[in-house]
Amino acid sequence: MIIFNPIKQVNPWTPPGPCSVATTPLTPFTSANTGTANASLVNRIKVPVVLAEPTIQIPLEATFSLGIGASEIKRVKKNVFLDQVKLVPVAPFARVDGTDFFTFSRAKLFISGHIRKNIEYTTANPAACTVELTDQIVDIPFTGFTELSTSAGTLINLPILGINESSESSFLSDVNNLNARLDKFFFNNLVKFNEQPFGELVAANFFELDFAPTEPTPEGLFFTLTEKLVLELTVKVLQTQQLAITATSVVPLLTGLTPPV
Repeated sequence: MIIFNPIKQVNPWTPPGPCSVATTPLTPFTSANTGTANASLVNRIKVPVVLAEPTIQIPLEATFSLGIGASEIKRVKKNVFLDQVKLVPVAPFARVDGTDFFTFSRAKLFISGHIRKNIEYTTANPAACTVELTDQIVDIPFTGFTELSTSAGTLINLPILGINESSESSFLSDVNNLNARLDKFFFNNLVKFNEQPFGELVAANFFELDFAPTEPTPEGLFFTLTEKLVLELTVKVLQTQQLAITATSVVPLLTGLTPPV
């Protein structure tokens, strides 16, 4: 009797083992603290001052079409992008003592931007019991405003605003002192260029509910998605201002070619 032993076949789709990666050894460097020496007194600096840091609640609702029919939402990744953060002052204004600059304790903060969403979902596949994973990116815009004030505690530091001024002087006629000259005037215009308040994105907290407008059957497909989303957006509003301080500037102690005398 002749017995044939079957030959074991190797699965051509068996993945290979992990690949070896060559590493480069690093050279250790030494470091030490750099000494400093006092230079001169500093009495005034110009730095960004935090005017407000509100957390703004933005409710949104949107319905959009998916590229192809979806059977299940797997994951939604979100990010926020700001296009505009503008501070508009609101009366009353208070004059800075002895100057023609003003501060204000109320303002409207205008904000616009969009939420970028990457939606990953499964789709039907002709093969039985299998699905494919795809994704779609959508931008959801928002725009609006909120109130900032010192009384509500949302305006932390006062902005500074310089108001432009203009004046004119008229003259009597050169012929007599009874008529006004309509061709001769003296004009004075004072233009102040203010530091523009600007925004800085701090954090975004998303709370959202996504669902198909019409509930599909199990393993059925849906082609549109509705979302109800609440965005809690934290922004920082700043203005560069001059501050009076008492400090000492320092310089590093470095070894030079020529020693100091």
